[in-house]
Amino acid sequence: MASQSTLLVLLLALVCLIQVSLASQRFDASYLAKPPVGPTTCPVPTAQCSSACDRRCSATSHKNNCLMFCNMCCNWCQCVPPGTYGQKECCSCYSDWKTEQGTPKCP
Repeated sequence: MASQSTLLVLLLALVCLIQVSLASQRFDASYLAKPPVGPTTCPVPTAQCSSACDRRCSATSHKNNCLMFCNMCCNWCQCVPPGTYGQKECCSCYSDWKTEQGTPKCP
């Protein structure tokens, strides 16, 4: 009887552990909802994304986040708008990619 009780407690603990593990994993659907890559007037070859994003993020105080998202957007959209802010109309993919909250994903 004691071994059945112990087994039941261990099984219950395992179920709770699995629930906590699944609850702690965050799923970001915005990574799946990438916009289509369309025509652009500010193309950047994937090999040049790093330098284009260095230029794009040069004026921000949030450089690490800017570089991370800019490179992600550049690698997908294959474009980076000129300058350090705005001017996203040259690349619809870059301007159309939004977060779950509806704010722009690409800097």
